[in-house]
Amino acid sequence: MRRPAIQALRWLVFGLAVLILNFPVIATLVTSLKSEAEISSNASLVIENPTLDNYAAIFGMADRFDILHFLMNSLVASTLGSALAIALAFPAAYAMARFGTGRRWLLPLAVNLRAVPLIIFAIPIYLMYQQVGLLDTRLGLSLIFCLINVPLVLVLFTSAIAELPIEIEEAARVDGAGTFRLILHVVLPMSLNVVAASSVLAFIYSWNEFLFGLMLTTSRATPISVGASFFFAASGGGVRWGVAAAVMILATLPPLLLGLVMYRQIGRSMTAGAVKG
Repeated sequence: MRRPAIQALRWLVFGLAVLILNFPVIATLVTSLKSEAEISSNASLVIENPTLDNYAAIFGMADRFDILHFLMNSLVASTLGSALAIALAFPAAYAMARFGTGRRWLLPLAVNLRAVPLIIFAIPIYLMYQQVGLLDTRLGLSLIFCLINVPLVLVLFTSAIAELPIEIEEAARVDGAGTFRLILHVVLPMSLNVVAASSVLAFIYSWNEFLFGLMLTTSRATPISVGASFFFAASGGGVRWGVAAAVMILATLPPLLLGLVMYRQIGRSMTAGAVKG
């Protein structure tokens, strides 16, 4: 009898933890399914008359705020920025893990720079972008996302590559493989889990970036993190909470679903190097 009771108590604690941690998301989803009148009269999580009018209203504003355009900007910039960060960080991580190149100073420097508030870099980057014509472009946004994510993926790759058995690489070198071929055909296939997890994390961080999206774009390349804020007062007569909530749900779905699908790989990559021996 004690074992079922303990099991039930455990699931109860898990359920409460999930509810508490996800309460903002649940409240936003519930609000998005209520009419404006119900939002004003019913602040609970109970929906009396569910409606999709708020979602329909979003797409009805396409002449002023095209949410599909914002979503596409974020998708392109986040994907390209993540891919560039992976392409830059992987060979650098290999050099650090296998040859010790820059491991004592470059790796700590990159990590510490990422810890600095990004607002410090905003003005110089804006001025540089203005000079080279990258303002309000998807390419410019992608380059910023790449720079933001390089420190993260560099740390993950360095730890993961250091754990790989070096004997396989030595055997490949005996067979005549050069460094480039070794990285591409031996190390990369053995690191696919951490590459996938790093790509997902880089994509999520890029998708959620607001500061540079606000400063470096105006209309053509506006990401969803910035574009979502336009809907808060889209009617010009105060905040339409139902519409705002619906926009936030739509903006949250891509990274949320991606994180749920890849959560196992993310967990493994974050603990890579924690236990060794």
